[in-house]
Amino acid sequence: MGDRLQGKVAVVTGGASGIGEATVRRFTQEGARVVVADIQVVSGQRVADSIGDAARFVACDVTIEEQVAAAVDLAVATWGHLDIMFNNAGIVGVVGPIADTDSLAWLKTIDVLFNSVFYGSKHAARVMIPRRAGTIITTSSIAGVIGGLGPHAYTAAKHGVIGLTRSLASELNQHGIRVNAIAPGTIPTALTAMAVMGDSSNLDAVAEHSRVTNGLGIAADPMDIANAALYLASEEARLVNGHTLTVDAGRSINGGSARFASSAPAMLDVAAG
Repeated sequence: MGDRLQGKVAVVTGGASGIGEATVRRFTQEGARVVVADIQVVSGQRVADSIGDAARFVACDVTIEEQVAAAVDLAVATWGHLDIMFNNAGIVGVVGPIADTDSLAWLKTIDVLFNSVFYGSKHAARVMIPRRAGTIITTSSIAGVIGGLGPHAYTAAKHGVIGLTRSLASELNQHGIRVNAIAPGTIPTALTAMAVMGDSSNLDAVAEHSRVTNGLGIAADPMDIANAALYLASEEARLVNGHTLTVDAGRSINGGSARFASSAPAMLDVAAG
């Protein structure tokens, strides 16, 4: 147990599994109290119950603004304020050649990956501005900083997240609120296991894939992203604002490929984070 977030209150969307779950556990280890907001009810309640009094679960579909607002309001009602908003939930979304991409599937993907970040940031700002303090963090991707590393809609949304991060940082800094993003590489989660291996349970294969595709030869872990979020949420990052922290062992500096763009169109509804 540490105290880097002692007394802080956070909301983590997509907190029931993967990066989100790792972050919930890392935040609470450092003294934070956390609302686990996720559409996965059984898994989300399990995570909250396993932590105890420092966590609460709320069922949350991040494409519905009222449910995102309710997660923020639960944090304030339970613990009096909100210090950290981690917009993390997502899906792989629609994949395939642009000429064959279904418009409704495209819109659903953007709704989950981008519009949800707007909702989370909007309602976090709503309660943070009066206190003149807080930090908003969003999960982007290395597909948000380079083309060819993800499907078209996913790539567009993750680029958009970085743009929104910079725009929000330029507005909210006057209110004492920092806004940053994290761009993970290949992390062993259900989302990446489905995208890379076609099997959401094959996390070991994704870890090995991450090891052989990054320059450092280190197998990635969701806790790598949780630790990045912890840094950005802590006072150690008090001057870090409008930044996208890339956590990919340097993979993005080597360029990308068009692997996803040539895949058959489909919706892969796997919980992100």
